[in-house]
Amino acid sequence: MRVAVIGTGVIGAAVGWHLSRSGAEVILLDRGEPGAGVSDWTFAWVNASNKTQTRDYFALNVAGMSAHRRLAARLGADGWWYPTGHLRWADSGEASEALRAKAGQLASWGYDVELWEARKVRRLLEPAVRFPAEDTPVAVFPREGWIDGRALTARLVGDALRGGARAIFGTAVRGIVMGGGRVTAVVTGDAERHRVDAVVNAAGPAGDKVAALVGRALPMRYEPGLVARLHCGDAPIRRAMHAPHVELRPAGHQQLVVHSREIDGRLVPHDQFPPALAEDLHALARDVVPALTGSAMVGARAMSRPIPSDGFPSVGALADVPGYYEAIAHSGITLAAVIGEVLAQEITGDGISPLIRSYRPGRLA
Repeated sequence: MRVAVIGTGVIGAAVGWHLSRSGAEVILLDRGEPGAGVSDWTFAWVNASNKTQTRDYFALNVAGMSAHRRLAARLGADGWWYPTGHLRWADSGEASEALRAKAGQLASWGYDVELWEARKVRRLLEPAVRFPAEDTPVAVFPREGWIDGRALTARLVGDALRGGARAIFGTAVRGIVMGGGRVTAVVTGDAERHRVDAVVNAAGPAGDKVAALVGRALPMRYEPGLVARLHCGDAPIRRAMHAPHVELRPAGHQQLVVHSREIDGRLVPHDQFPPALAEDLHALARDVVPALTGSAMVGARAMSRPIPSDGFPSVGALADVPGYYEAIAHSGITLAAVIGEVLAQEITGDGISPLIRSYRPGRLA
């Protein structure tokens, strides 16, 4: 079976890797460099604590965390997998009570979470963080963490290529050919036609454009996010964390990644942004970690997140277009490994996983 995977971010790379290991002939396609888009410019937090909209969605993300651990055991964890833990706190009484309620809900669902006072967190975990007060409640999630999306993508692609997969990078897919009522080929920007038995749309924010090549209208949200990288010498924090107005995590190579949904709300609908927004993001980070006063911004980029219109992933076959599959999700960082597993199983004939039955592409008209 020959499968083209369109889009080689972290999800597409995971799908391609699992397909290759399942014996499929895989063609990895990307208009740019693998992992250089959203997979590289994202907060990259691996979690299920922020995925409680439904119990099914929570279970899918818990499965995503477990799949990352399996992938790390099989692929090697160095350079991309950082199960450092995660912290979250608030700066008002009402928000702190909501955090307590969320922690209670998660604990009742069997999720690993504890509430500590800020003084204990400073003493034992993160001495460089400035909390609103010594008795501020802090939710501690010891099994969460972050990944380096670009490094993981490179590892998956490299391993798949060594296993016989092909790569066509730096050119866009211009067409998906149908014959006999099903997908038969893809056409790249150089007008070359590649025979395939199936295609996987893992094109992230461009997923709707790829879907249009088979006549499908894939409704997606436009929600841009601004991420900045700071150079800071020895990183003053060790974990991913959500402070009240900014998110921070280490990034290796003496860097930190910072993001703020408040800043995102000030972005205009394109990939450019006023430099002042990045400076405001830097200021929010310094307020939480005063040791970042001497840090320097080394990069900032705004990217559109790949979010289907109802906020949930679109994973699996589209019944109306035999041979066409979707793998569009936010957060792909948490879900990449499990989507790779279950979609490869589906494509190679091992059935549809119960984990994704609620997220089939056909629900999105």
